[in-house]
Amino acid sequence: MSTLLLNLDFGEPPPKKGFEGNAKHRKFVRKRRFLERRGFLNKKNQPPSKAPKLNSEPAKKGETSSADGTWNVSPLPKKKTVVSSSGPEQSLDKKAAVPWLTPAPAQKAGSAVAKVDLLEEFQSALPKIRNHPARPHKKGPQKNLTQKNAPQSSPQPHSDDKCSAASQKMPKKMVAIDCEMVGTGPKGHVSSLARCSIVSYHGDVLYDEYVLPPCHIVDYRTRWSGIRKQHMVNATPFKVARGQILKILTGKIVVGHAIHNDFKALQYFHPKSLTRDTSHIPPLNRKADCPENATMSLKTLTKKLLNRDIQVGKSGHSSVEDAQAAMELYKLVEVEWEQHLAQSPPKD
Repeated sequence: MSTLLLNLDFGEPPPKKGFEGNAKHRKFVRKRRFLERRGFLNKKNQPPSKAPKLNSEPAKKGETSSADGTWNVSPLPKKKTVVSSSGPEQSLDKKAAVPWLTPAPAQKAGSAVAKVDLLEEFQSALPKIRNHPARPHKKGPQKNLTQKNAPQSSPQPHSDDKCSAASQKMPKKMVAIDCEMVGTGPKGHVSSLARCSIVSYHGDVLYDEYVLPPCHIVDYRTRWSGIRKQHMVNATPFKVARGQILKILTGKIVVGHAIHNDFKALQYFHPKSLTRDTSHIPPLNRKADCPENATMSLKTLTKKLLNRDIQVGKSGHSSVEDAQAAMELYKLVEVEWEQHLAQSPPKD
């Protein structure tokens, strides 16, 4: 007890172990690294633990204090990781050991390790902050973005392209049609579709099929239609053919001569604003030196304006030839007639 009293009354207070512990820890780490860089010891996988500060909090769960004032941390349990398709494995637990906190690799064996400050080494070992990887965009929106951004740099060519594109798209949306009918019903007085031909603006054949009427054929009308019994052997049924034809006509400008007869045989109504009937175009009659309000035959207009003979002979008409002739007649007055329709559009 006397010794205790002497130490308490007259002796100096014991030195603070916090600072000695910090100095010992630094010296230990420097020696350890020096030996590791020399190759005498393997590098420690566990990140260096910090020395406890003065008046620090009690040790947490899993930590123990040693005699020299350092903290020994027990190894942490392995945490589950998630492997993403766009990057490396990411830890699910924020408290898991971070691999980049391990000491930086040695550059030279003879470097003065004692002069390197521990804080600077940790700062150099810290990874650079990277932005989160952007989510990959779909291919479709990327294409749309490029198409939207491209015209902004050159607005004038864009307007020119619109005009040229409109002129190019107009013929593609225009077709000519002609149908041949046979007689069905009582005494063959009902006209039923037996052949249909559709040509493009440039006269190319888009559709040409023989059609089998749903009713019994009484009169083939071969003198005008050119239809014979053998043509009906492999003919397309009316319902199937009608569906195919309407897919071509829908949304397009349809040219024809006395075209209302063709639509009636198809049991179809086409908008008047998209119909061009060459039998009722006054500028076409004026060009042929015929009365404007007269209904001229396709054969007469073709002979006078195109100088070509059609519907000749006793073998019957050709629906392909008639559709091509109607389209060529329309082209003769296309600009004038379209301007007239733009000023006074027909009512459906």
